[in-house]
This record gives sequence, C-alpha cells and structure tokens, in this order.
Amino acid sequence: MDDLLLAWFAEHGRDLPWRRTHDPYAILVSEVMSQQTQVERVVPRWQSWLERWPTIEALAAAPTGDVIRGWQGLGYNRRALSLHRAAQHVASHGWPEDLTELPGVGRYTADAVASFAFGRPVLPVDVNVRRVSERTGHDFTPAAGQALMDLGKTVCLARVPRCGVCPLAAGCPSRGRRFEPSRRQGPFEGSFRQRRAAALRAVVAGSQPRDAEAVAALERDGLVRVDGDTVLLPD
Repeated sequence: MDDLLLAWFAEHGRDLPWRRTHDPYAILVSEVMSQQTQVERVVPRWQSWLERWPTIEALAAAPTGDVIRGWQGLGYNRRALSLHRAAQHVASHGWPEDLTELPGVGRYTADAVASFAFGRPVLPVDVNVRRVSERTGHDFTPAAGQALMDLGKTVCLARVPRCGVCPLAAGCPSRGRRFEPSRRQGPFEGSFRQRRAAALRAVVAGSQPRDAEAVAALERDGLVRVDGDTVLLPD
C-alpha cells in the first residue's frame, strides 16, 4: 500500500511551503499553527511569522507581548506562549533528543518535527493518519507520513470518504462505508472562548476589556498582566 500511496502523493500532494524545508524551527511553527486551524489560513501567517522572526533565536529574544500580537487571528492564543517558551528553551539548551520536553509539544508534534526536520524513522500520527491506518488496517512506514495526512484530509474523509478516487480502495476493507460524525467542539459563538478572545483583542488594540472573568482567565494563562486597574500584554 505504501507504494500506491506515495505514487498518488507525488501527483496529488498539497504544495505547502514548509514541505520545502528541513529547518526544525520552521516546521515546528507550521505544526503549532496548524493545530485546530485550517491550513489555508496558516500559510500566509507562517510566511509572515518567519519574515518577522526568521530563526528560533530571533523568536526567543522577542518580547512576549509582541509574540501575542503576532499570533492574533490564529486563535488558541496559549499556543503562541508555548511556541515562545519552546524557542527560549532551544535557544538556551539546543534541541532536546526527546522533543516532548519542549513546552506545548505533544507526541504528534514531536514526531512530526523529528520526521520532517531531522529525518528520524517515526510516523507522526494525527487524526488523518490514524483514520487511514484504522480503515485500511495497514501499518504504513514513516516515509508515508505526509502522504497519509493529505489522503486523510482530501480523500479518506471523516464521514463520507471519497473511495472512488482513493489509490488504496482496491485493498481497503472499509471501502464504501459511511461513518457517524465524531463529537465536535461546542460552537465558538457565545462561548467563554469567544469572550477571552475578545478581551485579548481589546488589550492588543490598547483598550481595556470590561469582562473581568475573561481577564482573570487570560492572566492565569500568562496572556495578560494586570497592573492595578490596567490590563496589559506581558513584557
């Protein structure tokens, strides 16, 4: 199955800019940005981020408030803090052998950087890779990582897979099946997440949010600091 998948990928794989580099910093940024964010939104933000902070040392030296400003619009702002702290760790100590030692880096992100940047023989398993592996029942090699991601994203879809165009359909035991929708996160509109985001946008814009509960949550996460009656970005 690997050969069929890789042949398909050579023709149909997505042309993503971080696939043209082996820089672990650039790949880490792409992986952190892509968590719960559509790749179409990530591409221009990844490019502008690297223009502003082209090296991990440059990001490590940046003020925390600037990093939070640079992240606006990507959502889940704690990812910006984790990326900043990871950069500071690497700038001070180098890349650890176990990449999960970096702040905010879980098993998948660690494996993605290890595979795509350092060439280690590990298969990064995200939701798309897991879906294809489970439906086909095949143990794919690490070389198939990016191909599996694209197949799961564009063909082996969560509910109604496009089996008619799948390169693995002939040998797939799940061919033709339809699947129940997985549990989705609650709506953003009207949620506490939306209130937090609105409060942080206000601080970034230089105004004062009036939502004390949201400000308290942002302060606990290190996204703002409160000086008397004034809410500010971290230094």
